[in-house]
Order: sequence, then structure tokens, then C-alpha cells
Amino acid sequence: MGRAEARKAQQRSARRAPRGSATGKGRAGKRTGIRRFFTWKKILGAFFGITLLGMGALVALYFYVDEPDPNADAIKQSNVYKYADGSIMARDGKMNREIVPLSRVPKDVQTGFIAIENKSFYKDQGVDFLGIGRGLFNTVTGKGKAGGSTITQQYVKNFYLNQDQTATRKLKELVISLKVDQRMEKDDILEGYLNTSYFGRGAYGIQAAAQAYYNVDVDKLTLEQGAYLAAVLQAPSDYDLATAGPNGTRLVKIRFNGVLDNMVEMKALDPEKRKQLQLQMPIKPKAAPGMEGQKGYLKQAADAELRRQTNMTAQELQAGGWEITLNIDPKKQAALEKAVQDELESKLDRKDRPVDASVQAGATSVDPKTGAVVAMYGGTGLSDHWASNALRQDFQPGSTFKPVVLASALENKSTTHDKKPITPNALYDGTSKRPVVGSDTPFAPQNQDNANYGDPLLTVQAATNSSVNSVYAQMIVDVGPPAVKRTALALGMKDRDGWPADKPAMSLGTMSANTLEMAGVYATFDNHGKKVTPTIVKSAKHATRVPKPVESVGGQAITRETADTVTKVLTGVVQDGSGKAVKSSAYEAAGKTGTTESNVAAWFTAYTPELVTVVAMFGEEPGTAKQVTLTGTAGGGRAGGSSFPAEIWKAYTLAALKGVDTAEFDLSEAKMGASQAPSRSSSPSSSSSSSANTPSAPVTPSKTVDPTKSADPTKGTPSAPVSPSKTVDPTKSADPTKSPPITIP
Repeated sequence: MGRAEARKAQQRSARRAPRGSATGKGRAGKRTGIRRFFTWKKILGAFFGITLLGMGALVALYFYVDEPDPNADAIKQSNVYKYADGSIMARDGKMNREIVPLSRVPKDVQTGFIAIENKSFYKDQGVDFLGIGRGLFNTVTGKGKAGGSTITQQYVKNFYLNQDQTATRKLKELVISLKVDQRMEKDDILEGYLNTSYFGRGAYGIQAAAQAYYNVDVDKLTLEQGAYLAAVLQAPSDYDLATAGPNGTRLVKIRFNGVLDNMVEMKALDPEKRKQLQLQMPIKPKAAPGMEGQKGYLKQAADAELRRQTNMTAQELQAGGWEITLNIDPKKQAALEKAVQDELESKLDRKDRPVDASVQAGATSVDPKTGAVVAMYGGTGLSDHWASNALRQDFQPGSTFKPVVLASALENKSTTHDKKPITPNALYDGTSKRPVVGSDTPFAPQNQDNANYGDPLLTVQAATNSSVNSVYAQMIVDVGPPAVKRTALALGMKDRDGWPADKPAMSLGTMSANTLEMAGVYATFDNHGKKVTPTIVKSAKHATRVPKPVESVGGQAITRETADTVTKVLTGVVQDGSGKAVKSSAYEAAGKTGTTESNVAAWFTAYTPELVTVVAMFGEEPGTAKQVTLTGTAGGGRAGGSSFPAEIWKAYTLAALKGVDTAEFDLSEAKMGASQAPSRSSSPSSSSSSSANTPSAPVTPSKTVDPTKSADPTKGTPSAPVSPSKTVDPTKSADPTKSPPITIP
């Protein structure tokens, strides 16, 4: 065999040899399968090929895309807002802008914007590709949208293009930014950017922003003021300290400090001076012409809902072109405004009585069949109070949350601590300060006026009528706080920071809520358990945008049996309990009072078959937003849910339903449950209660104490604790929902 033939034979043998054998020389000796397809040469070749294609496309775009004409303020359109009947409510669209030369903007204020928005502004070519990569990474990882655009890109977007978040617009922005950077001086770009940016409060440009936030001309801005304006620019609606929630306040403070820290890093600010600089609070916002009274609040609510439907920024919405029809019924709106004026505002002395100066009111009224918000009250006006009280979410709903606890108990077929079904006829211990049983978190809430109810047992119906804290504290433990929270979210409440998901204190409404979402919860009860999401926007039209409508009425959030049973119980509150103030032959109503700890908020949430209305009062210290007590409102005593809120509710409902053939509730599927025989041995409190007030004697009409004769919720002070030797008749008590401070061991 020749040498060549021997070599061929050896190669054939190697191909036939098993992998890992001496002849085959192992896995490393031969690339097979996917490794033959993905080699380093091929991967690098593909990468450079794609890169070259991208560069080629960018070069082609550079020559293809022309620098367009600038957006003309003269063609800016108005947004038109209409009532449900088609009549015009308001119109906006006048551009609040005054162009100023860069020389009028203090140098350190200019640097503040550069420090937080684009530190490489004077060095880059108009586009920061590393910044774009960071922006994409931040978006993908959920760290926000900041970090992608240079000042030049933002100027191009504001001056030449629009706010659409599309790939086409972003590509145009990149190309035009490169061209603009070649053509214009950096100072001219910065001047254009500062004059075209939207700062919120209807202010376009830094001069309008200086006036809107600090009531000064731009050349009088301090570094602290300028740093705040640079910070607020990223998210004006969320970062305006006049309306920002806790998270928005936290974020804008972080961004404000970022402005100053970046200036130090750029050696544009002395570190010692930096330590002395503090955030300066802006002035209160002012209502734009035509937005006085409730119109400004209604516009706020409509704008917020429309932005959620379209994922628009505030600046995009301000660009105009919308015809927005609201669900607001002008007659019902007028009736609500009149009710607040007659039953509350006319009785206040905001100038000479400090407590009255702190009173804020908010209300939302909803059609439970459609989810339409037919009336809304946000406050005395934007110039007095910028944030709508109907939408604020910094106060607790108090005992208006108790029906949610009951609904969860019914929905989950929960049992009492002694294994009996929880129904309206189930029995609970009503002793004040009775420690709950079965909870890892100790809790022993005090009832209103420290009163004891029952013998010591009373039905859930009676406990709801009198809003007995000790009963509902035990009930939420029996159901399980996490289960109750799930029910609350299913009904439409929002899961915000601070929700005590695993604590029995949740039974007393210690989370935050607003009148709009509570109207949705009670509308769902009213609508036999079908989920109602209140909506203020009836329709919205635009030439190029199509909003995604809200599903106002959805599927079953809870069963009809549960919803109807809750409604049946709440009719008892109006007939015989703390809601008796709204009882009328003109309608059938179901509802619940609520008063929070320290009487900083008071609610009345109730409904008829035709209308669900939530009225709330909040104690807010003027100028600080600190929560303060409502006790002493209008010169009276404790201002609970059964006082001013209930009076407003009744006056409004009577006017709104005037001329309407009112119906009765269809509660054919309500299940009240079998009566239970009182059994002291079955009560969790029989062996564990350590209250100073011992359980009262058996209920007998001759020994009943009527607290309504000793404590008028609008006058004087609360009555003294109930004598342990006498029994409180829960159907004739004062409003126990006006809860005193909660006692938590």
C-alpha cells in the first residue's frame, strides 16, 4: 500500500471511530451540528454586517429626511370639553408661552438643566447613542424612561415633530437632531429647548414656568427654583408638589438633589454652597381663565382618564385637537354643587374660625347601571385648592370599608371563631376594647364612646347599623385579612403603598382611597355584583388618535347573592342605624357612615337603585396639607359621617331624583342566614376580654341607653362611656362610625 493510500485509509478509520476514542481524538477534534453553523468568524461577520447595514441606513436617512418646518403656535388647536347633553363646558388651547432670550436665564439655572438632562450637551453631536442605549435598558428593566434623549433631541421633538412614541418619529428625531446640531450653535439650541418645553400648569417655556411656579420672571429665578423646574420637567403631572402624592414627592426630591449633585460633579457648583441649598416650595397653582369653579376639577378628571386610555403625556394632550364629551349631567352637577354650598359651605367661617379653614369636601356620583360619573365635586376652586378632593387618595375611608369585610365573609363562606357561618344574623361580641382572637397581630379596638353593644352578643346586622369596631375587627380575623384585600381589589379598590394586608386594623378602613373608587365599590354592590368602573369620559374624538374605552360595567366581581345581601344589610343602616339622617319616603337607600381616627376624615357612602353617591370631608391644614381634625367644624362637635356628609348626600339625592319614578331594590337573592341562639360560651370575648367596661346585662327595653340623646354629632362633645350596668340598644345609638383613636397594644 502506497503512502497516499495509507493516509486515506487512516482518515476513513478516524471518521468511523467513536467519539472520545484514541483514533477519533475526542470531541475537540471535529465541529459537528450547531457548532459548525455558529462559528466565531460567522458571528463576528454577522455582527459587523448588521452594524454596516445600520450605519448605511442611518446615512441614507440623513440624506433622505429633510429638516421640516417648525411647529407653528398659530396652528395649535383647542381641546373642547362638553357635558353629557352636548353643551360646551369649557375650552382650552391658548398657548401660555413667552419666548425669552437665553441671556435672560441665569447661568446657573441653565447649567442645572444641562446637569440633569444632558451633561455632555456642549460636547456631543446632538445624539448620545450611549444614552439611547441606557434609555432602552431602563425601559426594558422597568427603571423609567429617562436617559435616552439629549437636549438637542428634546428640542427637535418639541419644535419640529410631535410627542408620538413611535419608531418612525424617533428615527426622524435622531436624523434631524444631527442636522440641527451641525447648523445651529449650542446656545441657540439650549434657548429653543427652554422656550419650547412643557413644565405643567399649562406653562410652555421657562418664562411661563417661572411665573406659574414662583410668580417671578425668569431672570429672577434662584438656583434652587431653577433646579426644581429642571426636576419637574421630567413628569410635570406627577412632580408638581402642589398635587404630588408621596411617591411623586419622593421622586422629585431625588431628581432635585440630582440636579445639584451633578452640578458639583461638573465643577459648576461649590460643594460647600451645595450643602446650603434646599428645595423651595412652589406657590399654589392658579385656575386658567374659564376653569373656575368645578370646571377645572372636571377637566382634571377627564384629562387623567383620557391619558390612561391613550397612554399620552400631559404635553401630548395639551397639544390639542380633542373633542371630549363628559358623562357629567349638568343638572345633577348643579344639584351637587348647591347641596355642598347649602349644607356645608354656608355654615363655615373660613376666615375667623381656624377649624373651618381646614375643611375640604369632595364627592362623586355614579349611575350604577352604566358606570357614568354624572356629577363630581372637587373643592372650592383650583385657585383655592389645586388638587381635586374627589380624586385625592391621601385619606382613609374609615368604616365605609366595613361592608367590604362583610362581602368577603359572605363570598368566601367564612365562619366565626366558633365555626358558625358568617351571615347578617350571625352573633358577635360587641364589647369595646375586646382583644381579637386568632390573630398573630394583637388588636383591641375601641368602639365609639367606648360603648359596649349586646349581651355581649349582637347580630352582624345590628353591629353594622351601629358600626361596632370590635365586631368587625373579629370578623376580619375570621375571614382572613388577605382574603378581604382580594375582595376589595376585585371590587375596584387600588393596591397602594401602606395597605395593611395582614393586619386586623384593615377592618376599620386604614388604607387610602378616594371618592371615585369607593363609588365604584358601592356601585358594584348596587349592580348585583357586576364590576362597575366609574368613568367620566363619555367619548373622545381626535383626528389621529383613538382612545381605548374603559369597560364601565364588567363581569361578576362577587356573586349576586353576596352583593344583594350586603345591600340588604346597608338598608338597615339607613332605616335603623347610623345612616338614619338620610331616611326618606322619596327613595329607598342603602349606605354606610365612616369616620377615621382622630376625626381627620368623615364619609357618607350610600346608594339608591338609580344613583350611587360618595360624599367626604377632609381636614387639611392650609398651606401644609397636614391632616388635622374636623372636630369643631362650623362651631359644633365631632363632625362624623352622619353629619355634614349625610346632609349633603340627602339634599343632592332628593334634587337629583326629583321627577324620577324611583324604584325599590330587587334583593330577591339576599340571604340573611338563620337566627343563632346567643351563647356566651361561644363568644371569643367570654374568656379573653380585659375591657374596663364589663359586658352589659341582657337587653331589656327598660334598661336601654339611647346615646343619640347625649351626643349630637354636630354639637357639643361626645357622651361619656356607657355605664356597664346598662345596655346600649344598637339600633338607637349615636353614630359609632365616628371612631375615636384606635387602641393597638
